[in-house]
Amino acid sequence: MGNCAVVGINWGDEGKGRMVDLLTNEYDIVVRYQGGGNAGHTVINDKGKFALHLLPSGVFRESVVNILGNGIALDPENLWKEIEEVTSKGVSITPDNLKISDRASLLMPWHRQLDGLEESRLADKKYGSTKQGIAPFYSDKYQKKTIMAGELFYPDQLRAHLQDLMEWKNLILTGVYGAKPYTMEMLEDWLAEYCNKIKPFVCDTGAYLRDAQKECKEILFEAQLGALRDLDYGIYPYTTSSNTLASFAGVGSGAPYVKIDRVIGVVKAYSTCVGEGPFVCEMFGEEGDRLREAGAEYGAKTGRPRRTGPIDLVATRYGVEMQGATCLAITKLDVLSYMDRIPVCTHYRIGNELTDGFPFPALLDTAEAVIEYVEGWKCDISLARKWDDLPPAAQKYIEMIERSTGCPVKYISVGAERDRVVIR
Repeated sequence: MGNCAVVGINWGDEGKGRMVDLLTNEYDIVVRYQGGGNAGHTVINDKGKFALHLLPSGVFRESVVNILGNGIALDPENLWKEIEEVTSKGVSITPDNLKISDRASLLMPWHRQLDGLEESRLADKKYGSTKQGIAPFYSDKYQKKTIMAGELFYPDQLRAHLQDLMEWKNLILTGVYGAKPYTMEMLEDWLAEYCNKIKPFVCDTGAYLRDAQKECKEILFEAQLGALRDLDYGIYPYTTSSNTLASFAGVGSGAPYVKIDRVIGVVKAYSTCVGEGPFVCEMFGEEGDRLREAGAEYGAKTGRPRRTGPIDLVATRYGVEMQGATCLAITKLDVLSYMDRIPVCTHYRIGNELTDGFPFPALLDTAEAVIEYVEGWKCDISLARKWDDLPPAAQKYIEMIERSTGCPVKYISVGAERDRVVIR
C-alpha cells in the first residue's frame, strides 16, 4: 500500500479528518506536517464527535502512532487543552501513541496577541485570520526567532533564549501596537502550566520515522486546509502561512526523504470557504443560506458561518494539479439530495473571456462564475455503501467531476459517520 497523503483540494474544510479517521486502520503512523490550531478536523466515530485542531486524526485508533511534525505551529496551551478534552471522552493519549517533534517550534502567547492586534489595525482590509497566532508564528520562524520544543530539555539555555526573544518582541508590542510588555515571570508561568505538560511527548520523531521506514511501516500524512490556502500557490494573501501541499509532507514531518505513493485529494461535493478573500463561485441570499444549513457549514474552530457555493470545477482542477492527487474523495454528497437541479461552476469569465484555468490571484476579484445545472436525485443516499446503490443522477455527478479533473474518484462520503461511505 505504501505511504499516503490526505490533502485538501480547495479552500479547506473539505472533510480531511473524516477521511483520515476512515483510512487509519490501514496505516501504522499518522503525521500532521504543517499548520496549527487555526482550523478543525471534525471526526465522528464510535467514541463520539470530535473537532481536532492540532491532534492528528489517527488518535482514535489504538494501534496507530500519531506524530506532530517539525512543520507545525506547536501551541502548547491549545494542544494540552485538546488532549484533556479528548481523553475525557475515553480516548487514550500517551507518549506511546502521540509523539511531538523536538524540532517543532513553539507558538508563544504573544503570537496570538499579535495576530489579533494586526487584524484590528487592518480593519476592513483584514485577512480574516482565526487569531490563533499562525501568521506571526511562521513569520518569527523564518526570522529564526522561535523556541524549538527540544529546548524544553535544556532549561538554562531555554530561559536565556526566551529572555532574548521577549526583549525583541516587547519592542514590537509596545512600540508598534502600544500593548503591554511580557515579563519573564509570565513566561515562567506559561512554561509550567503548559509546556512542562507536553514535554513527555517530545522526542526525535525524525529518528522514529527513519526506523519505521526500515521496518516497512506505512505512514499516512494529514494536511491542514487546502491547496487554495497554500502560501505559495493559493489565493495569496488570503492564504494560511504554511505550505498545505502533499509535496511538503516529507519536509514537515521530519522525514524529508520519504516517498509518497498515494495522494488522496479531498473535495466537498459543493464549495465552502471560511474567512476573507476571493470566492468566485459564492452563492448569496436564500440559496446560499439553505446550502449552509443543509450541510451545517460552520467553522470547527471558530463557529463562523462558512461561505457556500456550487462545486467549482475550475478551482478543483487546479487543486488536483497542485496536490498531485492520484485519486479523489468526495465528501458530503448526501447534502445535495434536497436539490431538484444542482448548480456547477464550470468556467470563469474574466472580462469577455471564458477560462478553464485558475487565474493569478490579482485577477480573482474580477472573475465571474459560469454556472450550469445538472439533474438532482431527490432521495436519501445515506444508506448507500456500493456504487450501484447510488441513483444514476448521483453517479453522473461523480463522473462529471472525474472528467473535469482527470482524476478518479475512489471514495464517496454519504454521511459524517465512519461507515457512511462508498468505496469504488
